[in-house]
Amino acid sequence: MRTTLLVYLHGFRSSPNSTKAVMTGEAVGVLSTPDNTYEWYCPQLLASPKESIDMVVKYIDQSKADRIVIIGSSLGGFYTNYLAEKYQCKGITLNPAVYAARELEPHVGMMTAYDSDEPFDFKAEYIDELRALQVDKITNPERYFLIAAKGDELLDWKEMSNFYPGAKQLILEGSDHGIADYAYHLPAVIEFIEH
Repeated sequence: MRTTLLVYLHGFRSSPNSTKAVMTGEAVGVLSTPDNTYEWYCPQLLASPKESIDMVVKYIDQSKADRIVIIGSSLGGFYTNYLAEKYQCKGITLNPAVYAARELEPHVGMMTAYDSDEPFDFKAEYIDELRALQVDKITNPERYFLIAAKGDELLDWKEMSNFYPGAKQLILEGSDHGIADYAYHLPAVIEFIEH
């Protein structure tokens, strides 16, 4: 029997209740067979990038899974690059913030999460933590699948595409940062997970 640990990492100010996380979790939930089981791990990430990564690494290291697949959206996609390189596993990135320190530097200060009014302090030192996690160049492009939307209002799809040379890429005409039409593209995500 083979077990696959599927790690889903949400974006900045988001949560495991995000639409893409919930949809992906439901799709993965029906994949398990007696010979091939899937373990789903979608944690609430912390404000500190270092603490977030330490938490996820600890979970992965304790897992008995035979293989790991990491999916990340936006800031979660940035984390996916780091973890996919660390574990030499498959990484699926959805509108990833490939240079997260640069993108998030203007957002230092008090913030609220999207689906709660819970305030949190995004500290200046977190930018240094992001810099420490930066992957300069991916190895083994065949392990990666990028979904990038030309209509992303926050991040540049060309920069995303250039970051994953040789990887499987699905470049969406239009759409948006949250990938509002994600349901249409989920089968391609599942196919990449399974093969």
